[in-house]
Amino acid sequence: MRVSAVSAALILTVAGAVFAQEYVEFTTLQDRFGVTFPVQPKVEETMWKSQFGSMLPVRIYSADSGSSRFKVTVVDYNNIEAISTERSKSCPPGAETCRGGGSSTGLGYWKADLAGATTYAQWQFMQRDAKITYLGWNNIDLVEGTMIYMTNNPDKSRTSAAIYMHENKLYILEGTVPAGYPEPGFFQQSIRWLDENGNGIRYQTLYHNGFPKPPTGRGGAPGQGQGQGGGQGQGQRQGGQGQGAGQPR
Repeated sequence: MRVSAVSAALILTVAGAVFAQEYVEFTTLQDRFGVTFPVQPKVEETMWKSQFGSMLPVRIYSADSGSSRFKVTVVDYNNIEAISTERSKSCPPGAETCRGGGSSTGLGYWKADLAGATTYAQWQFMQRDAKITYLGWNNIDLVEGTMIYMTNNPDKSRTSAAIYMHENKLYILEGTVPAGYPEPGFFQQSIRWLDENGNGIRYQTLYHNGFPKPPTGRGGAPGQGQGQGGGQGQGQRQGGQGQGAGQPR
């Protein structure tokens, strides 16, 4: 669904109210994405344990606005084969679920880890003490992903999240607002992909990580991207019930 100029202007107005009349169009060439934060985010480097036990580097970009929290987690799977292969050398003899191998799993299950990264990230959300109110397929600038809406218990705060895999990097976005606030969908739908020069990317056909990249069309840019999907977010980059995250009803 295309976001009209009028709708985009309205959404940006709402976003200004959400972020107390200020917001940061944050970009990073290191992880090749841009997103709208309420303030300049803090960056933390740590490690991520994959589904099959490999430790991968991760950067967490986070920012708070009052009681609302916004975060982008980027896990780098580009060296998963080397990391998993090295880990497999210390597996006990005969421990196939640790060692792996062959064309289906790869040593240390690196192939399965890479292919299942988004599903594993989704599973992490499902383990939370929260009620999932929507779970569905989505895309941003033709990069496919998953949208999740949930009500967190016991404080009744609400989270709008999204998961994408682009060029072997796992992107997990989540915005959480207190009870009584609108769904914080604007944040997770504001993500955009960047090339090595910092220009926005929009593919001409669906991008599936691990398959040959489709050609790009016009560049994705703040407020101009377009997604497709259903449910509460309606698949729009900045639309649906998720727009406007921060002002109480």
